[in-house]
Amino acid sequence: MNPGYIFTLFLLIVLPLLYLLISTKKTCKKLPPGSWGLPFFGQSLSFLNAMRTNTAENWVQERVRKYGPVSKFNFLGTPTVLLHGQAANKFIYTCDCNTLANQQPTSIRRLMGERNITELSGNDHKRVREALVSFLKPEVLKQYVGRMEEEVKKHMEMHWHGKEEVQAMPLMKSLTFSIMSSLIFGLEQGARRDALVEHFQHIINGVLSMPVNLPFTRFNRSLRASAKARVMVRELLREKRETLKQQHTSAASANQDLISCLLSLRNEDDSILLSDEEIIDNAIIVMVAGHDTSSILITFIIKFLANDPSVYATIVQEHEEIAKSKASGELLTWEDLAKMKYTWRVAMETLRIIPPVFCSFRKVLTDFEYEGYIIPKGWQVMWAACMTQMDEIFFPDPSKFDATRFEKQSPSPPFSFVAFGGGSRMCPGNEFARIETLVTLHYLLSKFTWKLSCRDNSFFRDPMPVFNDGLSIQIKPKKL
Repeated sequence: MNPGYIFTLFLLIVLPLLYLLISTKKTCKKLPPGSWGLPFFGQSLSFLNAMRTNTAENWVQERVRKYGPVSKFNFLGTPTVLLHGQAANKFIYTCDCNTLANQQPTSIRRLMGERNITELSGNDHKRVREALVSFLKPEVLKQYVGRMEEEVKKHMEMHWHGKEEVQAMPLMKSLTFSIMSSLIFGLEQGARRDALVEHFQHIINGVLSMPVNLPFTRFNRSLRASAKARVMVRELLREKRETLKQQHTSAASANQDLISCLLSLRNEDDSILLSDEEIIDNAIIVMVAGHDTSSILITFIIKFLANDPSVYATIVQEHEEIAKSKASGELLTWEDLAKMKYTWRVAMETLRIIPPVFCSFRKVLTDFEYEGYIIPKGWQVMWAACMTQMDEIFFPDPSKFDATRFEKQSPSPPFSFVAFGGGSRMCPGNEFARIETLVTLHYLLSKFTWKLSCRDNSFFRDPMPVFNDGLSIQIKPKKL
């Protein structure tokens, strides 16, 4: 074996252990209970295995039963504290930026870049968030409803019409990537977009992997894909900057896609608001987060509707009424989306039961006390906020699919339903996801009926939900 690889492995194993020993000796106060586990790997392998066997909820519950809602362990080479429950959700989402900062595990940070919004805190986070919201806010997004519908129609004509059976999940991933490519990067269908989607799929595969950069590892493949994607995005950046110069940065050209929008933003002194690295990092994180989460949500709605005739009948009626009000060939409008109230309740209930993202992370900036334990500076906080969404204290009969839970303005206590985060960390892309979901479902429900093809519709997390068979469904076109 190459001596350089041996040395790298030595550093990866020994340095975290030394850090754990030093940090533990420095802290004379009470640390949370729990075992560090194996050297370097800690509890990483058992947790990642639980994700891939869809038993992550059991993994967390077992730790809570054994140690309580606060426990320590070693995850991906970093000392970590697991916080659990509604109180933990509230604490993390409302905690000041001097105590906890955004910082993802090493694997995510190296793949997505150091300047993406999930890594930033304080004024930097506020500045980047406001920049992203300038494109993702409803008053801007409403002009893209028709554009999204056109992408949906093109996709359906190519991959659904004329077919008797399809795999819903990979097709929904393809569709949402097409929509995101158009609106985030301004890329239309073609070889360039196909190459980019392949790179992004490799990036996603390594998001939660052991950060060992050795040949033939998942992390190595993801790093190489990330480097290639960044080269492509940097070239897009150059092209769009040149286009904006030629068009003298008109409002219309600046709002054509996210990159153009971010390039056009200026401070009061006319200096650039975001650096090129910040634009690239945040375009990548928006792409990864947006296309995968929306496709998962739509796929699981397809599954739930196939299993629940009464919900299906109600949602179809809502969309048929909207379709009847439209002239032939007329595109959806913002006002049409506002009528899809029951559809969005179905989506919220789907997110409650099957959240695309299972766990999140923060970095500890200074020692703090929580539930009688000291959490030392330099550790990372991990929590599965979505666990409260399946807690019968907040949601009676939590395994039952019941869209009527969301008929009320506030269907649950604060910080118990956190599908889009909370506090200042609320997902800036939640409105984008809503529009994308509603537009796609309208076309599906208006043009097709479907039923599940396979009895085994199990899924695993890698790190997001993936159906073992892609969710095969038999489809029939509706008679007009």
